[in-house]
Amino acid sequence: MKANHAFQTVKRIKMRTVVVGGLITLLFLILLSRLFWVQVVKADFWLDEAKKIWTAQDTIPAERGTISDRNGTLLAMNIPAYSVVVDPKMLDKVGLAEEAAQGLAKVLGKPEAEVLQQATYRNDKGELVQYRMLRPQGYQIDKAKADEVLALRKALAESYKKRTGKTLREGSVGIVLEESSKRYYPNNFLAAHVLGYMNKEGQPVTGLEAGFNDLLKGQDGKIVYEKDGNRVQVASGRAEVQPAVNGGKLKLTLDAEIQNFLQDAIQKVYDEYKPESVTAIAADPNTMEILGMGSLPSYDPNDYSKYKVGNFYNHAVSSLYEPGSTFKIVTLASAVQEGVFNPNATYKSGSIKVPGNTVRDIRRGGWGEISYLEGLKRSSNVAFVKLGYEMLGKEKLVDYIENFGFGKRTGVELGNESRGVLNIIYPSDVARATFGQGPVAVTPIQQVTAVAAVANGGKLMKPHIVKSVEDPKTGKVTETKPEVVRQVISAETSRKVGEYLEQVVSDKEIGSGKNAAIAGYRIAGKTGTAQKVVGKGYSSDKYVVSFIGYAPVENPRIVVYVLVDSPNNPMVGGGTVAAPVFKEIVGNSLRYMGVKPSVETTASSGQAALTVPDLKGLGAAEAQAELKKRGLESKLVGKGAKVLQQMPPAGAVLAEKQRVYLLTEKESELALPSLAGLSLRDALQLCSSAGKRCVTEGEGYVVAQSDARLNGEPVVKLTLKPPGEAAAESADGSAADAAADGEKKPKEGSSDTETAGSGPDRSPGG
Repeated sequence: MKANHAFQTVKRIKMRTVVVGGLITLLFLILLSRLFWVQVVKADFWLDEAKKIWTAQDTIPAERGTISDRNGTLLAMNIPAYSVVVDPKMLDKVGLAEEAAQGLAKVLGKPEAEVLQQATYRNDKGELVQYRMLRPQGYQIDKAKADEVLALRKALAESYKKRTGKTLREGSVGIVLEESSKRYYPNNFLAAHVLGYMNKEGQPVTGLEAGFNDLLKGQDGKIVYEKDGNRVQVASGRAEVQPAVNGGKLKLTLDAEIQNFLQDAIQKVYDEYKPESVTAIAADPNTMEILGMGSLPSYDPNDYSKYKVGNFYNHAVSSLYEPGSTFKIVTLASAVQEGVFNPNATYKSGSIKVPGNTVRDIRRGGWGEISYLEGLKRSSNVAFVKLGYEMLGKEKLVDYIENFGFGKRTGVELGNESRGVLNIIYPSDVARATFGQGPVAVTPIQQVTAVAAVANGGKLMKPHIVKSVEDPKTGKVTETKPEVVRQVISAETSRKVGEYLEQVVSDKEIGSGKNAAIAGYRIAGKTGTAQKVVGKGYSSDKYVVSFIGYAPVENPRIVVYVLVDSPNNPMVGGGTVAAPVFKEIVGNSLRYMGVKPSVETTASSGQAALTVPDLKGLGAAEAQAELKKRGLESKLVGKGAKVLQQMPPAGAVLAEKQRVYLLTEKESELALPSLAGLSLRDALQLCSSAGKRCVTEGEGYVVAQSDARLNGEPVVKLTLKPPGEAAAESADGSAADAAADGEKKPKEGSSDTETAGSGPDRSPGG
């Protein structure tokens, strides 16, 4: 029995040994299989996973594309920017937290308590952190402010040495400057509504910045490299670089000079009449390229956060207005095209009854039996009701209005464009539409587009504000071509209408647009005064006053629309308020474009227009004497004895007291003279001729200039201030002269008869 028991025991032990051995062998086989699977079959997969751990990736930011005017003047660009970061852990280690907070608060204009809170910030565990950005005051500051931070950092390092006797590297103080870039608008308010702006997070918000963001933003690149545990690149590791693709470039149809003329002019009327808004558009009627576009109130896109929401609204394309009598141009052109306008035929002015309404002239008793041409000059509503309602009829009138582009978007390359309103149903609607009131609401850009068609021979053109686009990848430049939408009226009708509208301006006795006359030039135009719609009715004391016109009549080069919404004096109309603004914009623009006057001027016509003679090759003193004889001021630029170049060029037309610059040295040798006292546009023009790149700060007139660097390139920084301040700071007295030129003129008297009577059937015009 014992032997059998021993046998059974041994047998069990052997069995257990076999089982355990088998299990161990099986596990070993499984392990080998797994190793084979991981290291051979799935080797590539796990190698890729390992590389993810070893690999680091950094972004190479793309440079945002520039926006420039038609002549290459930069309107939007990128410049270096810096953000201030504090390291609470380091500041605590070196005992500089309080001193650093005090200094940074002073440099950044941030409350000291807030800076100290960030400089001593602890996480949820009560541990001092190593990174706190001082937003918003310390975010994306400019180079000058960054230099102040570096100076503070140096002072703190010296303070530490005095206190401890130990040397501390500036980089170990606990203040770090992170370098990046930010969007910069070198001309501040210039064309702000067109350009839009980038917010501090680098996102486009409005205007072309938002509309063309895909083009402008480019494509970020990246660098991929192998790193060690400290995120330091391994010397023998691989590195892959995908270069950034910088943003494309946008060139606009705007001309910075004309834009300056426009903004200077609307600022004056805005200051004088305190309206809710002022809008102006200047365009080439032959191509419908927008040369200038501006609205007030406005904003500086470099400092957008301090402005109200209303400042960002681009009224030129988004706001709807009953156009008033400027719309009579459409009715007139339609009537001339249909052959129903006889300038010498007569009608009874004063009032006319239509079903559902009585339309009255701005002079309720009228002017008796007058010709239709006189009715146009006086802006008679009755004349246009007879032309549009009685002679053309609803169907033809509406067809012409639609063919002139009203009731649909123009397609200009700006966001939030309104389509306007056409709701002409009843006879009274037709009657009121003939003079731009009631069922018609339009945008300023629609008005300009329609009148450009009247000026250019009858072609309705699609307006453009983008002249060309440069592809960021290929560098290919795509030009925007003029685009004819349709022929609205004939060239002969266009010519006749121009001659009729010219008399609205040239007739000094009864022409409602006489305040738009420019010495030496033939001007066509029309005033407008419309009661403002408030709720479901019309305001009794708020008006939208306007003027639209073009010049020269014989060969139109520019069309300009000026709209003033609710001036503070309800007794003034478009001829008094808007026409002088038109005159200033167009007069300056024609002279700038070198358009010579075509008619003689008289003393009674206002400022005399003077042609600049050819002064090249003359001695400097002789040239100045010649200009003085002609009533033109001059300024020598350079130290040479003879005139090598002049601005404006020979043949340009200026008004009395305008300045001609005489350059007496080659551009390569020319030192930029003092620009103190010059207006922004004069200063920029002189910089351009001297081959210098100028950037500006402020607005008004130059009070200081200094050499600086922008993106590593030398520039001249110009500091400008408003007229009063500029005059006080000018060293040579020239600023005082410039400021005097910019002062508000006393309100001109006017014999315009644009103020309507009162009553429910009141029909403003003019």
